[in-house]
Amino acid sequence: MNFESDSEMDTDITIESLYKEKTESIIAGFFKVYNSLGFGFLEKEYENALRIELKDRGHSVQMQFPITVYYENHSVGHYFADLLVDDKIILEIKTVETLINEHECQLINYLKATEYEIGLLLNFGKKPEIKRKIYTNNLKKNLHIHK
Repeated sequence: MNFESDSEMDTDITIESLYKEKTESIIAGFFKVYNSLGFGFLEKEYENALRIELKDRGHSVQMQFPITVYYENHSVGHYFADLLVDDKIILEIKTVETLINEHECQLINYLKATEYEIGLLLNFGKKPEIKRKIYTNNLKKNLHIHK
């Protein structure tokens, strides 16, 4: 398993303190789904299974959460994050051989375009991979954020 944490944030906030219990529960759910389904399905099957598992763990889960990117108060793009958990954590699901920088950038851009500060990149590949990203709202002061 590959588990990495990266953050672009103040030193006053540690990655361990920002929604620690929620992320631990999500990661445990990820491994339960991975160990049950294994490798080889499409993203949608893992997304559906993870939604069920996270709801069973008491989380609220929104699938295909819409994200709008703004520039100078004008909408310039629309995206969908795979899952939003507890109205706090964005999950991006992949089913690739290994995660690459572009996958991480996708999640970071979702965080930049929203008020959400933490995201998990979950890869249901041949080997399970998890990357945790944090982008705090104080870094978003020049970005116009809409809910």
